[in-house]
Amino acid sequence: MAAAMLSTALLAVAVAVVVGVLSFLLLGLPNRPPPSRKLSAAASSSSAAPRSSAPPSKKPGAKQRSLAAEKAHPHRHHHLELNTLKGHGDAVTAIAFTSNGRGLATACADRVIRVFKLDDVSGKSFKFLRINLPSGSSCPTKVAFGQGSSQLVIATEDISGTGLCMYASASGGAASVVKEQGKPTQPEIKWELKNVHDKKGIVSLVGAPASFGSGNGGVILASSSEGTDIKLWLADTGKCVGTVDTNQLKNTMATLSPNGRFLAAAAFTADVKIWEVVHGKDNQVKEVTKVMQLKGHKSAVTWLDFTWDSQRVITASKDGSIRIWNINVRYHMDEDPKCITVLKIPTLDSRGVPVHYDRLAVSPDNQFLAVSHGSTLQWLRLETGEVLDTAENAHDGDVTCLVWAPQPLPSERGKSAVLATASSDKKVKLWFPPTV
Repeated sequence: MAAAMLSTALLAVAVAVVVGVLSFLLLGLPNRPPPSRKLSAAASSSSAAPRSSAPPSKKPGAKQRSLAAEKAHPHRHHHLELNTLKGHGDAVTAIAFTSNGRGLATACADRVIRVFKLDDVSGKSFKFLRINLPSGSSCPTKVAFGQGSSQLVIATEDISGTGLCMYASASGGAASVVKEQGKPTQPEIKWELKNVHDKKGIVSLVGAPASFGSGNGGVILASSSEGTDIKLWLADTGKCVGTVDTNQLKNTMATLSPNGRFLAAAAFTADVKIWEVVHGKDNQVKEVTKVMQLKGHKSAVTWLDFTWDSQRVITASKDGSIRIWNINVRYHMDEDPKCITVLKIPTLDSRGVPVHYDRLAVSPDNQFLAVSHGSTLQWLRLETGEVLDTAENAHDGDVTCLVWAPQPLPSERGKSAVLATASSDKKVKLWFPPTV
């Protein structure tokens, strides 16, 4: 009797354990998708795929192009940084755009001139023409384009003095042979000048087409020495057509207005002198005459630039101010240029003193003013001086050049204004303008 009761009890316990296990398993099953359903869904999706028609292909929009560009350029350090032109073996001393912006020439302390082709400024790499200066020759310090993109004028310097030379595309039989062989045409030296400023270095070299008045459209070059003399040259022939003296102890830089009419210089003193390049009836340069003087700064002007309509001049000074001048006046009737805006330099150093802008450049739409001090790059609103964006340590060395492309260029954002900067860090960088 006792044995029977024990057997019955054991059987009841066993049944309870089995029921508990089954209940546990059944309660856990709903939290998992049934394997058979997953397999069925996958099979259904797989079998349905061939019957579904693919959506029509679409060209990538601006957002997609931007994302693709970010993947192609993962080392951008600033949101306005667009690209970097690599391959320079030493400090980049000068840069210059062609008139359409599709070519960018660089002068480098490695004695090589490079002309980059900018078909798409967002590209991973750029084709460039390499011009090796002759062995034992001077080091290139400045560069400017002459007529079109086929003439390139280079300023050189060595212990014996400074020089200018013009490279141009090969012509005649040599060019046709190279073309048949499918090789890029190597430029040839068309003219060369020695000791153009004696033993004084060239601090700036710029070119502009003589498109005002009776000018024939030919490109005029202005080379400023570190002394007090500035000389004007015809890019096509190398002929000197004018010399002026600032009489201001030491030149900082000089530049031409975009229409080739005016020459302005920043020097050791606070005043800026402006000359007019006068053409005769034969369309040739007749004389270079001083016509204006910008007075108002209390200390030396560190840099200046013309607006792209050639009617205003922007100056930055050690007195902590930026001034905008209207030079569209009747100076031949003794009407003085007018200072229409005085802006405070917005950036202060560690002592609370306004920094000295090393360089500045006005954008082609006259909307932005790009400025640099040391390795810092800033974009200001031209009319108000408001800081729109700042790139600290834009380069690993001081910015040596600052130039806007004359025309909008193709990029990941469509056609856009482009700023180019160069530095002693062996790099040339391309930048977008800020969004306003």
